[in-house]
Amino acid sequence: MALLMSHVGTVDVELRVNERVCRLALDPRTTLLDTLREHLALTGTKKGCDHGQCGACTVHIDGRRVLSCLTLAVSTQGRAITTIEGLAQGNELHPMQKAFVDHDGFQCGYCTPGQIMSAIALLGERCGPNDDDVRECMSGNLCRCGAYPNIVAAIQSVRASEG
Repeated sequence: MALLMSHVGTVDVELRVNERVCRLALDPRTTLLDTLREHLALTGTKKGCDHGQCGACTVHIDGRRVLSCLTLAVSTQGRAITTIEGLAQGNELHPMQKAFVDHDGFQCGYCTPGQIMSAIALLGERCGPNDDDVRECMSGNLCRCGAYPNIVAAIQSVRASEG
């Protein structure tokens, strides 16, 4: 006996992404990551492992870091979603973006958007003052190129300028 797969209908979703309201009809199983990349053409958020283990898909929801590959888009209605594209003000980079450039906090750049989003969130979290503390707070974001010393230096420079 063959199983028949019924077509799952779409749901109307209203998302607030980078201070813009976006109305979409989505399959209710669509992740926020796929919504951003495939439906809103915001490709700065990267699909790395698609299992919540690498941090490449990190975005902010209401100012907190979230793995968008593990978050259903429908669950984010009414909340403020910020992606890497929403950080700069015109041509003016966010201080963390500028610090990553100044400290060469990237090599291939694939993980960089997620690293920056996590680093910005870290500024509002409880994280000790030492480099080891920063490494621990950033441990959910992997960099295959090994730019970790420069990433930590970038974060610490922004922390010092805000402190």
